[in-house]
Amino acid sequence: MKKIHSFCKRLHQNKYLKIKTIDSHTAGEPFRIITSGVAEPVRNTILEKRKYAKKHLDHIRKILMFEPRGHADMYGCFITEPVTKNTDFGILFIHNEGFSTMCGHGIIAITTVAVETGFVKIKTPGQMIRIDTPAGLVTAKPNMDNNRVESVTFENVPSFAPKLNETIDVPGLGKVSYDLGFGGAFYAFVNASDLGIKCTPEYFPELVKKGRMIKNAIMASKQIVHPLEEDLGFLYGTIFVDTPDIENVHSRHCCIFAEGEVDRSPTGTGVSARLAILNEKNEIKPGVDISINSIINTSFTCKIARLTQIENQKAIIPEVTGTAYITGVHEFLIDPDDPLNQGFILR
Repeated sequence: MKKIHSFCKRLHQNKYLKIKTIDSHTAGEPFRIITSGVAEPVRNTILEKRKYAKKHLDHIRKILMFEPRGHADMYGCFITEPVTKNTDFGILFIHNEGFSTMCGHGIIAITTVAVETGFVKIKTPGQMIRIDTPAGLVTAKPNMDNNRVESVTFENVPSFAPKLNETIDVPGLGKVSYDLGFGGAFYAFVNASDLGIKCTPEYFPELVKKGRMIKNAIMASKQIVHPLEEDLGFLYGTIFVDTPDIENVHSRHCCIFAEGEVDRSPTGTGVSARLAILNEKNEIKPGVDISINSIINTSFTCKIARLTQIENQKAIIPEVTGTAYITGVHEFLIDPDDPLNQGFILR
């Protein structure tokens, strides 16, 4: 054991770039938080910080998201200084394709980690943590059990359903019906049964394949527009909706996003968009809690906190509750002589 410790000590004195992270998962979905070794994204607004990071820090994203340190379904974030008054910090979300605009499981994870590590100190019961995201300000409440975060409840950005009962001709699949919803990112919601599949692990490859086909077909034929921010106007993924196999669960989701990533959680931004769709269809009322499960049957509880509006678009403020767990504290080493030091990805 002494020899191993001595080896590690010598190793840390050499030429490696060192990046430290705290890893966690929310309902099974990974979340890697960069804590040191990387320059902080700069600029004045959170969207400007996102643009800066995309240009100057994309190699860090690849190092930590791609193999051999990550995998095709890895997810993580950069922490930034806040840009909004009385906000605790800012966050930029990263994955296999690039930089997303909002991430519900990430909000649950970062709130849990921030409180349990003392990065944010809880001074009063019910204290809210305010987080700048590229999609807007998000407020999160850690639900405490003594000194532990038992769960996190967050109010998401205004969410809405701009298109219902749309149809797209997907090469290889034919005509597919979908609803378009926004919950911090845009998703196309498709009934899994329409394509002869289910939101269960045995359909994993088929969900990925068909989810990507649907996303690509919509992107090729439709312009996605956010009423306030041009940078938010893109289709992030396809969410398949299925009937649950557990009592007292409203429905089941499987989200295929970015470059074919599969969310292990029910998708925080996805359930937010789904609430907006259900509200638009008069299938749910504000204040009513529902549970939505994931491909691995983990659950988020969600409800419409209140109604609102964006420009001329009816919208809601969703409230989502879930639980995250810390899985590790890591120091990654990047050898400048390694021909694969930027990583690689297989799907």
